[in-house]
Amino acid sequence: MRGYSLEQDLKLLINNSKYSDLEILCEDGKKLHACRAILAARSEVFDGLLYNGMKETYENLISFPKINSAGMEIILEYIYTGSVKKKSFTRDNIIEALYASDFFQLTELHDFIMKTIKNSNFVKNYSPELLSKVVNIMPLSEDNIFLNLLVEAVAAIPLNTIEFNRLSIAALQYLLFRTHEKETTFATSEYEVFRYCAILTAKQVSNDAYKTLMEWLPTLEQIENSVHKIDNKSIIDHQKVAKELEPLIKFIDFRLIKTHILADFIEPLGIVPTELVLSVYRHKALLNNSDLNDNRGISFYRFNESLLAWDESACGSSLIIEGNGKVVRSLDALKFNSQSVSAKVILKDKRIFEWDVIIENDCGYSWVGICSSENFDYESWTGKQSTSWILGSSGNCYNSDNKSIGYCPPFGDGTKITVHLNMIKRTCAFTVNGTKYPEVPEWNNLPSKLYPVVSLKFPGRLRIQSHQKI
Repeated sequence: MRGYSLEQDLKLLINNSKYSDLEILCEDGKKLHACRAILAARSEVFDGLLYNGMKETYENLISFPKINSAGMEIILEYIYTGSVKKKSFTRDNIIEALYASDFFQLTELHDFIMKTIKNSNFVKNYSPELLSKVVNIMPLSEDNIFLNLLVEAVAAIPLNTIEFNRLSIAALQYLLFRTHEKETTFATSEYEVFRYCAILTAKQVSNDAYKTLMEWLPTLEQIENSVHKIDNKSIIDHQKVAKELEPLIKFIDFRLIKTHILADFIEPLGIVPTELVLSVYRHKALLNNSDLNDNRGISFYRFNESLLAWDESACGSSLIIEGNGKVVRSLDALKFNSQSVSAKVILKDKRIFEWDVIIENDCGYSWVGICSSENFDYESWTGKQSTSWILGSSGNCYNSDNKSIGYCPPFGDGTKITVHLNMIKRTCAFTVNGTKYPEVPEWNNLPSKLYPVVSLKFPGRLRIQSHQKI
């Protein structure tokens, strides 16, 4: 029934040819119907375009070659009704709507979209797709907070886990440009950066070139597992691949790729300029340690699995270490009190450290975090100690009995906790069962040397492992 809800009545006018006197031609060729008076009343930009005394004032068609229909539909919904439901936004329209809200100077809508993005899983789940859209339609300014958020999110994802249809070449180029020779965190080794770039560009050239490079460029893990080098064969369309790869090459630091990989897997392809390869060889010949680091910027530390194990010399007397040092369990003597154990590995230097702790058997009071070896008592609970910073199964964080309440929901059997320790900023955050939570605000000046630590009581059983990225 009409007349009961202004919002519902105005919705009837959206893209309704019966009540419209204007057509809007969008970038994708789709035409939408609108009422010029309503548009002008709600947006000064529309008012200036539609009532300027020029041809737009008299014609019933106006074109927006940089705004597609998905974004324009959100604009019309907001202009007509004054609001947009969160469920209206998808990964396919939210960037277009953000750009359009800025174009039409609809500040309240722009702020609402930004808030929706930040308070949802859009960035977490769709950062490659969103970055691909942003670089095509928005100004590429390093002051753009949203753009910086996307760059940081994609940089934290290993490229070899991103399907080739999710990240455009333009977005990849901008990502590499923003992280090239910068003190940033980057999850992908430089060889994997080259591999991703080469295969993505080959995919644009031909299916045969794509299949060839998929076969001839193994992953770094496959190379480390003794994959044989490729024969010195030419790639179908290799000159076209080299041409497509050209804009990306200057943002790949081949000095960070191990010499044998460069010689055995990259040089034979003939898609990297010979003079560039020779210059890298000369550089490596002059630096004996040039193969020590294979990540750009500040890398995520890759643990030596033999070191990522519980330390029997730093362990409560009623705790048992087993499973090649990966598992700690409590004896039944610990029914009422908790004891602690730390891992062998020392966490220091300016790196990002990540590891997982699995609660294989819950004890009701499991605690996961970090500690300093100074004045640490392994016979007692970590939470009351000044040299430990832990997250408990209650969902609260502790340090020296100082509690940060409600950091995350309570957890128990089967939970996987990922610890994210940033030794550059000296901060710590946790992911619990796949949901990442922010840095613990009170922990903003951690010591320069730390260890993974847990506390448990009977019948607790906890496993430590390197972080398994999805």
